[in-house]
Amino acid sequence: MSKLHFTTKHANEATVQRNWYVVDGTNQTVGRIASRIAAVLRGKNKAYYTPHVDCGDFVVIINADKVTFTGNKMEEKIYLNYSGYPGGQKQEVAQDLLKRRPEVVMERAVKGMLPKNRLGRKMIKKLFVYAGDKHPHTAQQPKELKF
Repeated sequence: MSKLHFTTKHANEATVQRNWYVVDGTNQTVGRIASRIAAVLRGKNKAYYTPHVDCGDFVVIINADKVTFTGNKMEEKIYLNYSGYPGGQKQEVAQDLLKRRPEVVMERAVKGMLPKNRLGRKMIKKLFVYAGDKHPHTAQQPKELKF
């Protein structure tokens, strides 16, 4: 009687195939869309997902200025920044930040859902956020990602 050997296939940089996806943020809730985008950036949508390897895809978010929040978060959610100097803490309400720099809202939401290590810093570089409906990544032929 012979023994069968089963081996687990682990992804590595040579075997990972990266796709490009475009996501339309029009009338999408920030947290819900961010969690799904974070899963795609990590590669959890692939059969060969390996936690210690960056197997994720590239994601382009358009219409980031048209995302929404649930409840009263638009008026009550506060984004904090700190310069490192005494008295250098600044705060801004989500409504004002969405008007001034709408890309930052989506970037911070997705970044908060990625690992807090060098792998997470590598994953966030595959995210591209644009306020309008135009983006410079048409040469990569991104597919539309529906949620």
